Amino acid sequence: MAGVLGHARSRLGLPDARPAHSAGSSQWATDGAAADLSATVGAIPGAGGRADGRGRLRAGALTTSAVAAKLLPSVSRSRARPLSRLLQADVLVVAGQSLPAALVRALRRLRGVAAAVPVDAGRVQVNGVFVNVLGVKPATFRPFAARPTARSAALWQNVTAGGMAISYTMGHQDRLTQAKPVQVTGSRTLTLPIAGFGTVGIGGVDAVVSDAVARTLGLPAGNAVVISAPKARLDNLMARIRKLAPAGTAVAPLVTQVIMGTQTVTSGAAGAVGAAASQGPGLSAVQIARFLAAAESRVGLPYVWGGAGPRTFDCSGLVQWSMAQAGVLMPRVAADQARTGPLLRLSDLRPGDLLFYHTDPTAPSYISHVAIYIGNGQMLQAPEPGMNVEIVAADFGAGFAGAVRVYPSIAAAVAGNPAG
Repeated sequence: MAGVLGHARSRLGLPDARPAHSAGSSQWATDGAAADLSATVGAIPGAGGRADGRGRLRAGALTTSAVAAKLLPSVSRSRARPLSRLLQADVLVVAGQSLPAALVRALRRLRGVAAAVPVDAGRVQVNGVFVNVLGVKPATFRPFAARPTARSAALWQNVTAGGMAISYTMGHQDRLTQAKPVQVTGSRTLTLPIAGFGTVGIGGVDAVVSDAVARTLGLPAGNAVVISAPKARLDNLMARIRKLAPAGTAVAPLVTQVIMGTQTVTSGAAGAVGAAASQGPGLSAVQIARFLAAAESRVGLPYVWGGAGPRTFDCSGLVQWSMAQAGVLMPRVAADQARTGPLLRLSDLRPGDLLFYHTDPTAPSYISHVAIYIGNGQMLQAPEPGMNVEIVAADFGAGFAGAVRVYPSIAAAVAGNPAG
């Protein structure tokens, strides 16, 4: 979230979504488009899972231990309150300062809003790397998390006890383990145990702590609100929220919603809310040529989590840097980049379009990987640690979230919105 949460990781998500189309469905794989099928969500296309005998996270099938392996010593043996329901996180409201309690009450009264929970949102350093973090009341926030993360009672007990929950991607890519605490620096530096590994599915957020820990780190109290409105038209709802919120407050969708006649369909697919392929313009021929030339010039350079160029890259850092060489402003993280243009049919793919993937087993509907389509059934990507920027067969299989054609005006608007 640029500004308030100016982080360089994943964003936009869909906790417990029921996608209108499963990945690899006929919505995308049409007109004979080649499909190099992935085996499962949780593997980077072309990379696959890797075993690790030292108990670290690895891509592949999700196990309970991938969320929270153990309770912290400070946690009592009493069990957490059973999870009664899950809430789909649909809209994020973020300000640079505390939001009025009256606003939260007003948001809860809006038509279509099922729940609205205030959280503390800010940016801290974790082991020297800047990370977007939320401070939450675990009992009220837990239902908004992605299903596997929400179900982990141990993780939320550990957060309540003062631990930091780390996203699956950050834990996997930064080689973190629950056995070793992390150093967290905000307005002061704390050493915090890792509560567990699980993505909440809210854009750009790679860590969650209790609100008490957040205040100790200096995060502004209650400067953000997570809203669940699964039956509302999000464009209309966000317009009403903007009228109620103080000037300068950012409002952003956390899901993709498509209007089909009188019905709305919400999914974890890529694509900007309200954008259509007939709208535009997209990248010019010159911009596409410069974008692709820049990306192809980086082949062979190493993947580094958080790398944004010019010599190291993560997946979205490669896209952002390469687009910048063409004069196009892009948001930093994959889930934001997924909302920079319309969702495409695969029969309409052309070089320069972006391909998005669900690769996080703790949030299976969360967009966490991006690749660049270069034509002839191939894509260019920065895959994962230990690998280099590469060209591989384009993958339209199990983890595929959709293809997007970037519209520079939309991309700039997403990049400039503090909520993404």
